[in-house]
Amino acid sequence: MTPPPANPEAGGPLASASPGSPADRFLDRVRDALAEETFVRLVLSRPDPALTPLVRTEARPIQLRGEAALSVTLREPTRDSTRNFPPDAFPAWVAGELAGRFRAALLETTRRDWQLSLAPGRPPRLVAHKAPPRPVPPATHDRPRHRSLDTTANDWLHALGLTHADGRVLPSRADKHRQILRYTEILDHLVRDAGWHAGAPLRVADMGCGRGYLTFAAWHLLRRQRAFPAEVLGVEARPELVHDANATARRLDLTGLQFIEGDIAGAVLPPLDILIALHACNTATDDAIRRGIDLGARLLIVSPCCHRELRPQLGRPEPLAPILRHGIMAERFAEWATDGLRALFLEWAGYRVKAIEFVASEHTPKNLLLAGVRQSTPFQEPALRQQILSLKTFLGVQNHALDPLLARAEGFREDPGEAP
Repeated sequence: MTPPPANPEAGGPLASASPGSPADRFLDRVRDALAEETFVRLVLSRPDPALTPLVRTEARPIQLRGEAALSVTLREPTRDSTRNFPPDAFPAWVAGELAGRFRAALLETTRRDWQLSLAPGRPPRLVAHKAPPRPVPPATHDRPRHRSLDTTANDWLHALGLTHADGRVLPSRADKHRQILRYTEILDHLVRDAGWHAGAPLRVADMGCGRGYLTFAAWHLLRRQRAFPAEVLGVEARPELVHDANATARRLDLTGLQFIEGDIAGAVLPPLDILIALHACNTATDDAIRRGIDLGARLLIVSPCCHRELRPQLGRPEPLAPILRHGIMAERFAEWATDGLRALFLEWAGYRVKAIEFVASEHTPKNLLLAGVRQSTPFQEPALRQQILSLKTFLGVQNHALDPLLARAEGFREDPGEAP
């Protein structure tokens, strides 16, 4: 029997008079949402690491060969996989996952959100919250990949000198256009992975944005294609580039897009949802990582270059010495070691990290992108901290630009000096 509805304006625990366990009532809400076509998204989280390698599972409605279905994305630290379920089988699958591998669940509907907690040692708890305004997502199966920007991008692509007025790409700018396409594809995936609800007022900073090609692309994806009321800020040290980018944004009336003069370490910024720093040179990448952590960014995206800090410090530990005596191999190894340590520091700060190919290597040698989605309380896992220390010792690294993060513990924040 479906429990009586709680006050849609009020959050908080459901009435104890509702029949069945909290998990049973949660599954009733899943069935109701599917039957009433109000289902938006379901997330299973807080996995038991002894039972599953998964870190998170998300489900959304789709159409599969003309029939309604649920597409479930199973997220592991380094890869994702997908399963599809018919609506009548989906609640039973959710019940099995909650009985074993996962200890928390979130159901988002167009009317209300439902949070289930099955924390060990505590009574199970079901909480209802008023849902923010959101439409039912379109039930498409394979979302189109961003192989091309839609025609609404023609205004800024042409203004930035990448296309003809009719939208055809200039041959001399084909590589840059290809980079923009790949970037929007990656960013779209990461934004979906971060799990913001429709209409979230995202605050984004693109640090060291240069002429702003990718800043305009991020604005276009978030504002025009995903309909977020995002505020996108490009930060660049060269005043002439800031002037030109702002002039273009104003001329095209691109609401929510602005550029300011400043550098990665010192620019005055508000709290952020997304921080981006692509091709930041040497330790500027580490400055960007620290800024993103301090400003509360849920999504952090960096594409490092110029790995100079660690190379002079690296020793030749056995059994790697025969390889590292070759200069080019030592240089490549230093790049991987630098970015590997950055990934570990991000995990220590509570982020789930992926290493992604940014653009194909024939177009640019700087093709690694590190993306972190915050998923846990930072600075809580001693094992991660020890991994960083052990790797530094093995490599002979005495100093790393992110070392100050090692001194942090839960609830500790250095003063980043940002405006509120």
